[in-house]
Amino acid sequence: MKNSRERDIQALVSMVDEPDLSVFDEIARKIVAYGHDALPFLDDALINAPDKVQHRRLAEISQQILFQRLAENLKKWSKGGGKDLLTAWLDVTRYFFPDLNDTLVYQTIEQIRRDVWLEMNENLTALEQVKVFNHVFYDLNGFSGSIEDYHNPDNSLVHRVLEKRCGNPLSIGIIYMLVAQSVEIPVAGINLPEHFVLAYMGDRLDADRMEIEKDNALFYINAFSGGAVFSTKEINEFLLKLGMEPLAAFFTPCANRDIIIRMLNNLMISYDQMGQKERVRGFKALRDSL
Repeated sequence: MKNSRERDIQALVSMVDEPDLSVFDEIARKIVAYGHDALPFLDDALINAPDKVQHRRLAEISQQILFQRLAENLKKWSKGGGKDLLTAWLDVTRYFFPDLNDTLVYQTIEQIRRDVWLEMNENLTALEQVKVFNHVFYDLNGFSGSIEDYHNPDNSLVHRVLEKRCGNPLSIGIIYMLVAQSVEIPVAGINLPEHFVLAYMGDRLDADRMEIEKDNALFYINAFSGGAVFSTKEINEFLLKLGMEPLAAFFTPCANRDIIIRMLNNLMISYDQMGQKERVRGFKALRDSL
């Protein structure tokens, strides 16, 4: 037996065929206010929607609720320090796939972690670690950059990237980084303009001062291009081609919040190319709020 809250939601959902737009807007506002509790009723109504108008209205209300939940979760995550990057990525993905199987995502990443861990040993140098990691990640697990379908929104969704084993520079880079960190390989994200890369962090000797500098980028990794290793000099050359000043932020690790903001930017670009302006505006507002 339904409680009074469920009966109220069902009654409101049954009125989405209201012809008076001002009245319908008020009905929609009340449904959205119920949040996640309204989604099962909207889903049932979508299956049985008698015409395109009702179907569109129901779908739009569902999207508003899902987007509202995403915004709340990301703001809470950001205010809490944004420590767990995968949690935020799952929240972004869940906006598109509300029934996302989180357990399967964690299990898949854990399987890749085990594959890497089995090949590692304590005597490897930094470059040797990356070489072994690249073999497991690209050769054995089949990850690659999505070149032909670069701007597909799927390339920003964690479960789709894990299923297809391909994605954009950011999504491939995040998975590479998460797995590497889980086996204590000190890899961090670098927020380069127009391209997300990684850095292998460690201590190095400053020959001029004869002092050990801690937590420096020893070299950089292009996860989108098979884990290719490159140097600070090559980043400088890349920035020069773009006509950009070599700011310190382009050489040092970025925060998880910056990574999620970049993900929202990627989704904005994807949906702009698809002509879905409402989604572009929504993601822009969410990005700006972070």
